[in-house]
Amino acid sequence: MTDFQTVQGFEDVWRPPVRPRIVRPRTVLRPSAASSGGARARLERIAARAPEVMVKVTGRTRDGAHLRAHLEYISRNGQLELEGADGALIVSRRDVADLADEWAGAARADNSRRRDSPVSHSVILSMPAGTSEIAVRDAARAFAADMFADRHDYVFTLHTDTPRPHVHLAICSRGHAGERLNPKKADLELWRQTFAQTLRDRGVEAEATPRRARGVTRKAERTSLRKIRDRQESGRGAMGEVLRGAYRDAARAAFQGDVQPRAWERRTAERQARVRGLYLAQARLLAASPDAGDRNLGRRVEAFVQAMPQPDSQRLALARELRAANQRASQREGGNDRDRTR
Repeated sequence: MTDFQTVQGFEDVWRPPVRPRIVRPRTVLRPSAASSGGARARLERIAARAPEVMVKVTGRTRDGAHLRAHLEYISRNGQLELEGADGALIVSRRDVADLADEWAGAARADNSRRRDSPVSHSVILSMPAGTSEIAVRDAARAFAADMFADRHDYVFTLHTDTPRPHVHLAICSRGHAGERLNPKKADLELWRQTFAQTLRDRGVEAEATPRRARGVTRKAERTSLRKIRDRQESGRGAMGEVLRGAYRDAARAAFQGDVQPRAWERRTAERQARVRGLYLAQARLLAASPDAGDRNLGRRVEAFVQAMPQPDSQRLALARELRAANQRASQREGGNDRDRTR
């Protein structure tokens, strides 16, 4: 196989959404965490659409009662074992309560702590349905040890009650040396890359690429907004102001001809054009290689680009939703009119 070469600027495809000047020394992104075997191996995984890991901070507890409730939730009231940094297992509700008291007591004893500082951080590590549950658990154990051992106490447990196997990780926010956990984008990027690497170390294909590297241009819905929408859709609350405003903008696009791209939509389209152009330039470089494996990879990269979704935004997606709903209503109304004339 030939030495793998990349076109100029190709690293921009995978560049994490982190401003280098604010990356702290402790969270410098390690090249080894980004890929096993280098850029070519990563391009192979991406062209093969390797499953993407999900690492998400889902919340923070603010006092002992809040922490105890969260630990009881993830342990299913003591039915599931919680495993700690030293491998010790927490197997009862009494042990869960004792752990909550210990962490909360340490927080109260910290005279430099602000009143609203978190006692713990809650993190979910997840993989798509069909991934080995044991591999996810073992990878999460290695991830937690790599990121937090000797710095912060933590416990974790595997949940298999949904199609996606996932691990709940609770981390004591106050570190052994008094440092406080305060994850930023750089940390989350490092966490995703590290979790993907620990899965690959266990034979599970996994990647941690930025959304734009896969042609995904819409951000995931924030948990708080999703909960408001869920309450509204179940009839237990009003539509949130943020979603109401989004629907107003979408209605103007759907029914009033306001389809002129917004500034952020233009920037998104420009970024996607650059990403896709770099992929295709890399595919052409591979196509010119004397190595058959390189040429095959080039064809797969080109097919990957052709299959990437078109740039989209929440405004345009909601506009399509409104137009479809309006069309269904018109069809129902037309059917009712025909029934009345029979």
